[in-house]
Amino acid sequence: MQPSQTELCPLCGHANQCNLADGAETTAPCWCFNVAVSKEALAQIPPEHINKACLCPRCAAGIATNAIANDAK
Repeated sequence: MQPSQTELCPLCGHANQCNLADGAETTAPCWCFNVAVSKEALAQIPPEHINKACLCPRCAAGIATNAIANDAK
């Protein structure tokens, strides 16, 4: 089964590991509730994905977004 768009990171396209978007009923908070999210990563989210898809842990930490920015050069 293919993941839904809400289960994919809008920056890199990998699974975002979001507890809220995975469709399973859970009372556990998402991993992102307890981490600092990179401001640079947030600034790169396409407008159509804002508040609709979560970043993956790597992009949220700024790790993958740095690689994406370098690829764009």
